[in-house]
Amino acid sequence: MPDLLTSSPLTTFEFSPGAAAEAGAFLDAGPEATFHRLLRDQESEAMLLAARRILHAFLPLPEGISGSQNVDADGIAAEVRAVRDELQPVLNAFTELAPGLREAVLRQRAPIGLVGGCWLDTLSQPATQPSVIVNRLFQQHFELRGEGKPGRSVHRRRRRALENAGVHLPALTAADFLDKAQTRPLTTLHANFYVALGRLPASFMPEVVGVHYAFHALGTDDDLNGMAAPLPEARLRDVLAEYLDLTRESPQGPAERARLLAAVRRVLDLEREHVAMLGELARWRAGLSLDAQVAEIIARHAPFAGRLHRDIRVAGRPLTETFAASDFDAADFLTRFRRTPYLKPRPGGGCRFLDAIKFGGPMFAIFDEHESAVLTSWIAEVHAAGGGRWPVAEGDLPPVEMPVNRVGDVQADRWRTATEASAPPDVVHAELPEIDDREFLYRLVNIEHFPNTLAKAKERALAGFADGDVLLIHGAGGRYTDASQFDYTPDALRERVEAIYWDKLVNPYEPLPEIPDREQVVFHQKTMALGNLIEAAWAHRCGNTGHDLRRSDELMFAIYADEMGRGEVRKNHITLIHQVLESMSIDLPHVRDAAFKEQEELPDSHYFFAIDQLCLGLFPDSFYCEILGYNLAIEMYGLGELRMHEIEKLGAHGFDIAYEEAHLSIDNVSTGHTRQAVDVITTYLDEVERDHGAAAAEEEWRRIWRGYASFAFFTEHQLIASLRENAEAELVI
Repeated sequence: MPDLLTSSPLTTFEFSPGAAAEAGAFLDAGPEATFHRLLRDQESEAMLLAARRILHAFLPLPEGISGSQNVDADGIAAEVRAVRDELQPVLNAFTELAPGLREAVLRQRAPIGLVGGCWLDTLSQPATQPSVIVNRLFQQHFELRGEGKPGRSVHRRRRRALENAGVHLPALTAADFLDKAQTRPLTTLHANFYVALGRLPASFMPEVVGVHYAFHALGTDDDLNGMAAPLPEARLRDVLAEYLDLTRESPQGPAERARLLAAVRRVLDLEREHVAMLGELARWRAGLSLDAQVAEIIARHAPFAGRLHRDIRVAGRPLTETFAASDFDAADFLTRFRRTPYLKPRPGGGCRFLDAIKFGGPMFAIFDEHESAVLTSWIAEVHAAGGGRWPVAEGDLPPVEMPVNRVGDVQADRWRTATEASAPPDVVHAELPEIDDREFLYRLVNIEHFPNTLAKAKERALAGFADGDVLLIHGAGGRYTDASQFDYTPDALRERVEAIYWDKLVNPYEPLPEIPDREQVVFHQKTMALGNLIEAAWAHRCGNTGHDLRRSDELMFAIYADEMGRGEVRKNHITLIHQVLESMSIDLPHVRDAAFKEQEELPDSHYFFAIDQLCLGLFPDSFYCEILGYNLAIEMYGLGELRMHEIEKLGAHGFDIAYEEAHLSIDNVSTGHTRQAVDVITTYLDEVERDHGAAAAEEEWRRIWRGYASFAFFTEHQLIASLRENAEAELVI
């Protein structure tokens, strides 16, 4: 201590042989499909390999990066400021655009702005904590996330700014998000790069630091949305400078600085490229005729409209056939549609089609406000061309031409080609060999470099749930827990928690009549230390970008942030356990280091507890419910007798008690993590019941309590031993 980590010491990424084909299919499906998969899937091996390939395509090789040997924070800031000054007139001009054009620009930029910051989602993890630089970045991540108040997060504020400008978009992970954003391929490819970086942040720490500074210091999205910068440039630069200082003490320092500078310049290039594309898009759209604008609207809605128009014909052909045709030509359709009776002027104004899209009409709310305005203007233009005659003579109307939108395609083709051809030389394909618990722990901590361990991790987590099932029946006899199943209501859950707290954790407490000797106290701490060294591993992936739509997600993130000291190293719970061990003269390598596999201080018999936490935490979507239950159990476990006795024993021998005291306080049942863990569950189940019904909520509850039982299985040694003895006796009889 302190942990001065500046980059991962590992240099290869180990995937199973079958991952290559799946990742290839992942990327071959196109940038839009890749965007959806990257955001929705944070658990699979193929996703990690696809992310590695994307990063290899986008990140330049740091060798030969000019200025990398003498790089400093002020020099980088000057480069970024120069590009900001270069882009500022263009960004200012966007604010003066006509409303429809400004909306198009904001809509196009939204996928990048709304994933901004995702590179910090899992930078804080067992492999990186309690690193000084990771905690500095986590502090800023916590601020960007709203400091426990979701409405204040930068993502929510950007959404509100977009909505105030008339841009309403579904959730990032919604199937139609990119369609609603009318996203060009270049935009999607840029967004994919940032999300891919967020999938492997511990492995690309120099790049994360560089991207974080450059993206936020440029502030493209803040300027476009008229928002104040969420993080002042001076504070961003402080973290950048601190990281660069740390690299000067690192054996890999020159390479790390070169990698950082390469990432900064890549962001500058990407932002120049994207802002230029936004300008090109605005000019292209400004040049569209009303005919072309309407043809674009029709083309956008046609795939969803055909079956709803069974009795409507245009030029003698049913719309069900017209819109369903694979060769549907919006310009040709519009040429015929503008001379149909649906557009015939009424004596008092308007026409049948306009009546249909107004309030009370059969097509009301099909088109948004902007689209309706374009359609109204177009119909007025058609009527004017006829000079009062109907139908309008064909010669009085210009031909409908539908310009093809190729904005950004040249640049997009370059990135797409690079991604498809990407073959990172550091990727190794190998089946997972037979491994012992020490190797398993090492791979789980460094999972970004060992994705071929994921399948085994999932099997282990499922086995843990199965082990705990016995306590759903017999758990009432637990010494510190009661995992026996019960019917859920919010009150019933609170009553169970209160009963466990008072009857099993607090009321049994009496001061120790005798303090164990020093060796016993040290050994007991050693049995628990491994689990403490990976503190909160079960929760570190909850609530990431695209997975933070539920109130329970934000509550879980807030609990995890507390465990990490909200970015303050001295308050970080992993720092505190290191203090305890240091006070006992126990010196250990970091759990991420290969040397930890050879440590002789912590007993092998207790590796299983840390391994199961790590396995559970790698699947925040598949095992979301189980994580909520596990979280409640582990937050309660240290309250009352057990923790107070440990404080007595440690204090009597002069050992550090900060870790025990911190948990006794922060996990309290009144307002602390235990109470918050209950709130997470009740909030989540309330939402499930409202959205999916009581049966769905009951099923989710059973999984939540199974997660609680899986933790109880590790703590109730006497009960489990007794149950096994009884089972063996019955077999003998």
